[in-house]
Amino acid sequence: MTPTDDGARPPRGMLAVLMLGQFLVNVDTAIVNVAAPSVQDDLHPSGGALELVVSGYTLTYAVLLVTGARLGQARGHRRMFLLGLAAFTAASLACGLAPVTGALAAARLVQGAAGALMVPQVLSGIQIHFTGKARARAQGMLVMALSGGAVAGQVLGGVMVSADLFGLGWRPVFLVNVPAGIALLAAGVRVLPRDAGHGGGRLDLGGVALLSAGVPLAIVPLIFGREAGWPAWTWICLAASVPVLALFVRRQRNVAARGGTPLVNLGVLARPVVAWSLGSIALATSTYFGMLFTLALYLQQGLGKSATFSGLVLVSWVAAFGVAGPLLPRLPARVAAHAPVAGYLILAAAYLATGLSHADGALLAVLLGFGGLGLGLGFASQLGRATADVPARLAPDLSGVLNTNSQLSAVAGVAVFGTLYLGLGGPPRHAFTVVTAAFAGTALAACAAGLAGWLAARREQARPGGQGSSPARRADVTASSRVCASSLRIADRR
Repeated sequence: MTPTDDGARPPRGMLAVLMLGQFLVNVDTAIVNVAAPSVQDDLHPSGGALELVVSGYTLTYAVLLVTGARLGQARGHRRMFLLGLAAFTAASLACGLAPVTGALAAARLVQGAAGALMVPQVLSGIQIHFTGKARARAQGMLVMALSGGAVAGQVLGGVMVSADLFGLGWRPVFLVNVPAGIALLAAGVRVLPRDAGHGGGRLDLGGVALLSAGVPLAIVPLIFGREAGWPAWTWICLAASVPVLALFVRRQRNVAARGGTPLVNLGVLARPVVAWSLGSIALATSTYFGMLFTLALYLQQGLGKSATFSGLVLVSWVAAFGVAGPLLPRLPARVAAHAPVAGYLILAAAYLATGLSHADGALLAVLLGFGGLGLGLGFASQLGRATADVPARLAPDLSGVLNTNSQLSAVAGVAVFGTLYLGLGGPPRHAFTVVTAAFAGTALAACAAGLAGWLAARREQARPGGQGSSPARRADVTASSRVCASSLRIADRR
């Protein structure tokens, strides 16, 4: 696989297939949340069963992202992307035809696993096949695919359920993936470059087992704990996740010391630029998903707005987030280098203004638009900085870690900020003001982490024999720091 340099024409057909694959995964998450009430009316699931239908996708997706990334390296990124897409399409058909809640929940779990196999290959493919300005453009398009999927999921979900196409109720929100998936499969077989010289090797099954136990122990309580009132089992699971994940880290070190191939190369996390970027992204991501949850409650229960209004008002946020990708390459390099700090400062200011102004109309949409722009600027430049600091051979490790980091921070954001909002009581305006202040404080912490990452990147470039010593590497760092894609699955959880 030969990367595309600045002078070569980027493989647009390949990029389009990768972007549409990411788009499908994002659409499906948001679209199902909108369809949940219709599912409840038709299949009459219990509250827990309906939660599993909505969140089961997130569970298997988060658990298997790292494994999917490693399988891409070991068995070929093209092969795993197409296999994941085929499984995703088949699972969508099973969801649309599900006669009972159990079958629907099982198909959703398979959908999440398929998405985890497919999505890591998108970022890995961009990092492997593109360099310099070509990579910057590709990452900018990924930002647009992520934001566009969120908008399409919210809008299409409401339209399809309301239209009751062919009298099928909620089922078309899944069935629409079938023709789209088949067409994308046909295109992928034709345009995706064949895998050449992929790593092969054995998958660390022990590492898979430990990670597949540790991540659910952390995620399941965060998904279900708030609604269940945080019973004892949620805290037991959270506490148990710490030693299990510690055992996973120890095993990865031992496998690497023996000369084997660990599931995650921990050397990626040892890089200060990557570590600070992951922390900054996690903090900012948690505020976004917490905002999605609390804003919907505030608008509908506090202000009496409709569900349609609470969904459409977020279009300005997601659209502005997508603008960040094309915008960054047009900024001077010196300005783009400070995009994480500037972006998260804009995000914090938007949160404060939203909470203090109590806006509920056009002003709210404008403020949310600024928030989305700030988030996009921060994410794009942060992820670009991280990918520039990691060589292509470690692309699967970075892709898996980034995506898992995003999922964990998303469910943590809903759990922490959602619990804060619901626990405050009193007038909804007061509770929303307090929680938006908490969002702003967390965004400022993300800003501080982003600044630390910038300082770490400067030290790396100045170090003899480091990034700054290689002209090709300097060009890659400069271009990548100007634009990149968020690995976040920007979508409404609830």
